Amino acid sequence: MIRGAPQTPATMSDPVNAAILAVAEDRLSGFQTDPFGEIAARSGVPVETVIQRVIAMLEAGTIRRVRQTLLATNLAGGALCAWEVGPGELDAAFDYMFAQDPFSGHVVIRTTDAVSAGSSYRLWTTLKVPQGFSLRKHARWLCDRVGAERFRLMPAKMLFALGVGHVRRRGLEAGARAAELAQPLRASVVRLSERDWRVLVALKREFAPGELIRDLWDARAREAGVDLETFVSIARSLDERGVVGRFSTFLEHVKPTAGNERATRYNALFHWAVPAGREIAAGCEIGRHYVVTHAYWREGGPEFHDVNVMAVAHGMEKAALLAHKTAIDAHLREAGIDFAYTNVFWGGRSEIKPSEIAPAAYYEFCRKHGIDPDAMRADDADEGGACA
Repeated sequence: MIRGAPQTPATMSDPVNAAILAVAEDRLSGFQTDPFGEIAARSGVPVETVIQRVIAMLEAGTIRRVRQTLLATNLAGGALCAWEVGPGELDAAFDYMFAQDPFSGHVVIRTTDAVSAGSSYRLWTTLKVPQGFSLRKHARWLCDRVGAERFRLMPAKMLFALGVGHVRRRGLEAGARAAELAQPLRASVVRLSERDWRVLVALKREFAPGELIRDLWDARAREAGVDLETFVSIARSLDERGVVGRFSTFLEHVKPTAGNERATRYNALFHWAVPAGREIAAGCEIGRHYVVTHAYWREGGPEFHDVNVMAVAHGMEKAALLAHKTAIDAHLREAGIDFAYTNVFWGGRSEIKPSEIAPAAYYEFCRKHGIDPDAMRADDADEGGACA
């Protein structure tokens, strides 16, 4: 087993680490049988060094987690959720969503530069519930639990960009974009067998430093109760069915890490209200911009001035992100896509964890909290509302 020795460089600015991270953050799409070998091949760094450096960065906190991601939108009902919470309850609600709710993923407190539509919704989370359960019912339960006044659920109708890659995005010129349009991806829930779920749960669990070896999947196959050949076969099948995302080393987004370095300082959620029927065209234009890490068609409703396309971008300087936003706005107009309203919601305090999506986990959550799981079953499509 290769260990990250104390003297091993763990900063993201180290040239070898930067070469590794430029690949390892978000370039390994799908299921990889030998992810470290692939990182080595693409980065030009020997595989033994890749493993050593990843371990060192994980132990130092530069890398937040190493895991196989999933396209959870194809596995569980999910949405971006904005919460209106009183100032006195905001931090406590944040803490609860992050520490106590396994189904809340990204948890962010956001602000706008001026009072505008939706600026009273300060707490933003991603929320997913396993297949068969109601997203709205779980949101209402959380709303009561944290003392929120109301919430707005915004499921993704279409995805246009999904990948982080902070290291490779540094130094981009405002407006830099791909020659081709981003490709739209529609979310559609895939049904899995009990054995599929066992493999998936083992596949997605994040790796501890001591688990990072070249033969990465042997122990996970044993965990799933299958041999390695079966594990790989099922993992490839899950990939083909569109539920596997990428193998990734996630950097700590904003917090200082080794050497007091930060991956980013600012997190911007861009909003646009484009004409009905132009959402896909707008998303494909926005998603081709290199600065964008995530882009979606989501309906914000009247609470957010009827915005329907959203994108996330990260950067070291606020002015640079605003320049990117100005360039995207100009490009949309050049492409013949006007918008009636736009805004930027800036991220402040934030925490990120994977949302739990296994049905067994929801039953356990209900048992722990004295909830009848049958009462939480999906039976409607209401997207949001007040707690009462």
